[in-house]
Amino acid sequence: MKERLQALRAEALDKLQQVKDANNLNELRVKFLGKKGALTEVLRGMGGLSAEERPMIGQVANEVRGAIEEFIEQKQEAFQREETERRLQEETIDVTLPGRTLAQGAVHPLNKVVEQIEDIFVGMGYTVAEGPEVERDYYNFEALNLPKDHPARDMQDSFYITEDILMRTQTSPVQIRTMEAMKGDVPVKIICPGRVYRRDDDDATHSFMFHQIEGLVIDKNIRMSDLKGTLLQFAREMFGPHMQIRLRPSFFPFTEPSVEVDVTCMKCGGSGCRICKHTGWIEILGAGMVHPRVLEMGGYDPEVYSGFAFGMGVERIAMLKYGVDDIRHFYTNDMRFLKQFARM
Repeated sequence: MKERLQALRAEALDKLQQVKDANNLNELRVKFLGKKGALTEVLRGMGGLSAEERPMIGQVANEVRGAIEEFIEQKQEAFQREETERRLQEETIDVTLPGRTLAQGAVHPLNKVVEQIEDIFVGMGYTVAEGPEVERDYYNFEALNLPKDHPARDMQDSFYITEDILMRTQTSPVQIRTMEAMKGDVPVKIICPGRVYRRDDDDATHSFMFHQIEGLVIDKNIRMSDLKGTLLQFAREMFGPHMQIRLRPSFFPFTEPSVEVDVTCMKCGGSGCRICKHTGWIEILGAGMVHPRVLEMGGYDPEVYSGFAFGMGVERIAMLKYGVDDIRHFYTNDMRFLKQFARM
């Protein structure tokens, strides 16, 4: 048995000497030292030895096991060093190479305009109010003096989900919800930014979805002159200190009297050009004094309180401010277009 153990040792060391990778090394370890390995097979014959032979054979077996394990360990360390060297060579970083510039994002131009408008009105003491985009017919129309048979509803030709639920066509419902929440308290001084939806054909100036910001002020002794002064201040902060505004009579069911608001043409400064159709003015929003019926629906006595409201399309303001000629540019995610606004 001693000779068999010594022969096993010689065979194992010879084969281990020739091994080329860690996988083969593990296979040889199992072959010679595993539970069903060659060394175990030899040791099973110790039961037939005399009491005097067993200690000697046991010592030889331990020496053989130790020699094989030591050689395997040396081989493992050698393979690990080789792997480390290989990875160091493959993963070498040349610190003299220039760094890779990471693409930096920027705020979308529409969001920039929304933030600027919010900053202007917050600076005048307004708070920002929000409401649901999926709205009840009552808040979107009826509470705004637009009963179910009112012809002005046709102009908005809305997206209805049920007979009573629709995608809001304006942010005016937020005004009614705020008035209800205030329960007759004053002052009410809010702006309502958000997305609105109308069935429309997409073209250079129209979209089925766009952004709107509306404003509402309610208190005692609110006059048309307050509305005009507010909008003049907004126009000058938004487009420049030289701006003037012009109010033209108009009609909106939820305001009386109602006006369309024009500003001095940004292109020609009011002298007349192709952009303003040689009038010197460009329309930017609609406004007016809150209709008494709307005040009543919101819980305010029109004999005691008055107010004004206004609404503007964010895309229109952005197009005028940045000279954009097609509303669709804001939604097509063309990086050539969007990069122009990264540092504005």
